[in-house]
Amino acid sequence: MSLPISFEFFPPKTLEGAAKLRVARKALYSLKPEFCSVTYGAGGSTQEGTFGTVGEILAEGVNAASHFSCIGATRDSVREQLAILRKMGVKRLVALRGDLPSGYGTGGEFQYASDLVAFIRAETGDDFRIEVACYPEVHPQARSPEADLQAFATKIRAGADSAITQYFFNADSYFRFVEEADCIGVHVPVVPGVMPITSSTQLMRFSDACGAEIPRWIRLRLQSFGDDSASIKSFGLDVVTQLCEQLVAGGAPGLHFYTMNQAPASIEICRRLELP
Repeated sequence: MSLPISFEFFPPKTLEGAAKLRVARKALYSLKPEFCSVTYGAGGSTQEGTFGTVGEILAEGVNAASHFSCIGATRDSVREQLAILRKMGVKRLVALRGDLPSGYGTGGEFQYASDLVAFIRAETGDDFRIEVACYPEVHPQARSPEADLQAFATKIRAGADSAITQYFFNADSYFRFVEEADCIGVHVPVVPGVMPITSSTQLMRFSDACGAEIPRWIRLRLQSFGDDSASIKSFGLDVVTQLCEQLVAGGAPGLHFYTMNQAPASIEICRRLELP
């Protein structure tokens, strides 16, 4: 099977973490990803680490996408950062509003991700392929599903090329979102974000924070395993592989794996899917 895949990493905070990530990346490169993306901390708090990791990926001969958030940013600061990324040879950005750092006021000259997308397009033309985020299960801060869908459409009309979803475990939510976007004239590729399940407590924590639903049957099964990490990982591989099979069968244009800087689960899921 041939399907574009990509992997997401976060900037490591320690030298040991950086070394482990290099090993994980090398293993994942065997799957020939279309690109690898690197996240960007609240208020740009990890900018140095993000750009450093992006530079390493590029030096390893793989396309790299930098996450780029605008909360607290000014037009001048964004202009400077775009110049740095362009000089590095980055060709792809994941443009986000971003999260506010703790205790931080709203600040900055950009209110929404669509403002950032429009500014990047105006400043750099077609120098960057721009990805944006979308939420099949509705952004946790959205006023309504319709408002969330319109916000997504605004980002695309501002100049984004494609989208990557928040992770989910219900394929129907993805297909419904894509269909609803299509109905309002949004026809860009919407790549599903995939979260391998390797830790029950980590998954619960992340899902509560970002609004991703863990179906009750999955939550109860995970809870029933207690601290049995081998059973959690085995069950997680089965669940996520089946989800990916449904997405691919339904015409998803690719798969984007939230690796959590780990390689084994993503590699095994791709092996079961016979990717690449």
